[in-house]
Amino acid sequence: MDSTVTLQNAHLRMRVDPQGGTLLDLFSLPHQHAVLRAGKGYAAGDCALFPMLPVANRVADNRFRLHGDEVILPNHNADERFFLHGDGWLKRWDLVSVAGDRCVLQLRSRLACGYDYLAELHYQLDGATLNASLTITHLGERPMLYGCGFHPFFVFDAQSTVQFSASGYWPEDAQHLPLAWQAKIPGAANFAHAQFGEDAWLNVGYSGWSGKAVIQRDVMCITLLAQTPWLMLFRMSGGGFLCLEPQSHPVNAHNMPGQPGLRVLARGESCHFTMQIIVD
Repeated sequence: MDSTVTLQNAHLRMRVDPQGGTLLDLFSLPHQHAVLRAGKGYAAGDCALFPMLPVANRVADNRFRLHGDEVILPNHNADERFFLHGDGWLKRWDLVSVAGDRCVLQLRSRLACGYDYLAELHYQLDGATLNASLTITHLGERPMLYGCGFHPFFVFDAQSTVQFSASGYWPEDAQHLPLAWQAKIPGAANFAHAQFGEDAWLNVGYSGWSGKAVIQRDVMCITLLAQTPWLMLFRMSGGGFLCLEPQSHPVNAHNMPGQPGLRVLARGESCHFTMQIIVD
C-alpha cells in the first residue's frame, strides 16, 4: 500500500514518505525539471532528502563521553561501523497532519544508549521555497547529547555549478571520518567561486560556512539556506547529484574539544533546526 503523500502549490510539487521522514522528490512546475533527484524509497537513502537525527553523519569508534560516562551508540543495517546519520532516516514516522502544501510528521524513538526523544518534522511549500524544520525533544530521565541536520540530493550535471564560502574544511580518512582541519581548501573542494568541480568522489565537511549555497543549472537557480556554520558536501563520480548537507555540528563533534554545535538536552528540553531550498 502506498503511504506517500503528494504536496503541491503553483511552483513546486513533492512526495513525502513516512518511512524515514523522507522526500522522494521535489519538482519545479514552472521549469518542468526536478530540483532534487527522485527516489523510490526501496532502501535507506533511496530518496531526494532525509532528516539526520539524533546524530548527523559519523562518530569515531561509534562512542563518545558525556559527563564522564561513555556512551556507546547502537549499530544499524545502513552502515557496518557507525550509527550513521542516527535512526530517524530508518524508522517510520507518523503523519499527524496534511494540507495541500504542507505536512507534519512525528517520530518517537527510545534507544538503550540514552537517546529517548520525540521528533517533529515539518515540510512546507511557500511559493517557490521548500521550508523544512526539525524539532527534537528529549524525554529521557538522564540528559543526552543531540545533533541533527538535513541530507538533500540536488540534481547536478556537467552544466551545473555550485558556490558557497567557508573558512576551512576537514578532509576525510578511510573510514569517512574527518582528518585535521585545514584553512587552505584545495581547488577541487573550493567553491568560493562558482564551479562544477571534479566528477569524482568528494566527502568533506566545511567550517565557517556562510549559511548560503547557490547551485546554478542551465534550467534553474537553487539557493540553500540554513543558520549553521557547518556544511557537509558529498558527491561521487557519475552520480548526477550533489549533496549539500547543513547540520548542527561538524562530523565527529562528539569527540572534539567542547563538542561544538551539539546540545545537551535535559528532560523536556528541545533543539530546533531549519533549512530552506529556494528555486528561481
